[in-house]
Amino acid sequence: MGLRPTQYRCASESLLRRLRKEGALPRIHPVVDLCNAVSVAYAVPVAVLDADRITGPLLEVRPAHGDEEYATFDGRTERPVPGEVTYADSAGRAHARRWTNRQSGHSAVSGSTRRILVVAEAMHEGGADTVTQALKALAEELTAHGPVTPVTALLTSGAPEFTIRLDARTP
Repeated sequence: MGLRPTQYRCASESLLRRLRKEGALPRIHPVVDLCNAVSVAYAVPVAVLDADRITGPLLEVRPAHGDEEYATFDGRTERPVPGEVTYADSAGRAHARRWTNRQSGHSAVSGSTRRILVVAEAMHEGGADTVTQALKALAEELTAHGPVTPVTALLTSGAPEFTIRLDARTP
């Protein structure tokens, strides 16, 4: 990806290192905690975004133009470096940087979240199978704990799009 691995660790590696050091994962929100547990279990980055905080019709994984707005968790606004891989919506907001290594505070899951978008990433040999298994585990756990209807898709270079409704009117 063109990133120095010790400077920009992927989310799952950071969680694994924290678990090894502290013996526990941080408690943030039940859905975030579940996604973090799955990230550690499958050793792949898993991001969870508040879908109602994403401005549609598009959420694109693409190189940043450099004019996107990225909200940090402490409230500052940053601009991704041109070429950096971002998850950018139609309003020019970056919801994740460096793939999903840095999630935005703007679309962070909170107590008022009603709909989520979960993204799991893998680029290693067999990664598609790992992501499929991780998403299946997440869907099963979410369904077991509430009235949800998970919809999943595996994006690849041969199937690069997934259509969802990002507007708040859709359940």
